[in-house]
Amino acid sequence: MTTSPPDYIRAYMTEHAVNPARAALLIIDMQYATGSRQGALARKLKAEGSRVGDYRFARIEQSVLPHTLQLRERFTALQRPVLHVTVGAAHANALDAPIHMRKMFVEFANHVGSREHEILDELKPLANEHVLRKTTIGAFASTNIDSLLRALGCEQLYLVGISTNMCVETTAREAADRGYQVTLVEDACGTTHEDLHQATMRNFQRLFGRVRSTQEALAELHSPAIG
Repeated sequence: MTTSPPDYIRAYMTEHAVNPARAALLIIDMQYATGSRQGALARKLKAEGSRVGDYRFARIEQSVLPHTLQLRERFTALQRPVLHVTVGAAHANALDAPIHMRKMFVEFANHVGSREHEILDELKPLANEHVLRKTTIGAFASTNIDSLLRALGCEQLYLVGISTNMCVETTAREAADRGYQVTLVEDACGTTHEDLHQATMRNFQRLFGRVRSTQEALAELHSPAIG
């Protein structure tokens, strides 16, 4: 999703030369709680007789997960940082989380040590990858991600994961406001409703950053420096 309709105003978004030597991959909330058909969200929806999760989990399985794996392989080959951001509480009572997040964490048993909190087996962090736990929607509000990225020499961020219009979008906006050059990888992000996904992508590229497909991202990350 990189082409805007003719009547679409892209506002003041400025393109920057891509430099893989300054790039990092951020994988957002790819956990069992809300990212798997075996997780708490899927079980809740099934118990309620809802089919609203069908699109979400198909999108994760068929697009988000395989494209994230491709991107991680490329960043690993380039020896560039891969950061896994998770969401969840430290303990089952979720008292370390903001009030508006506690009910979801408790209901989904999303806390450190639970299966729900774990990253999907297919994406288990490698030895040299970083894992940061957040208790907020955006990663910058409750982790040391900013200082870590600056220490690692990362200025250009590629974001993937779930949910597009919540944790991915909020983290991406936070990053842009802090001066990072941010790319949302459209087909490596997913949420429960396609219209929310598309709205995020359309709005984000107006001012906050870029939107690219996995293949476009892989192409521009092919050599040590471009532009």
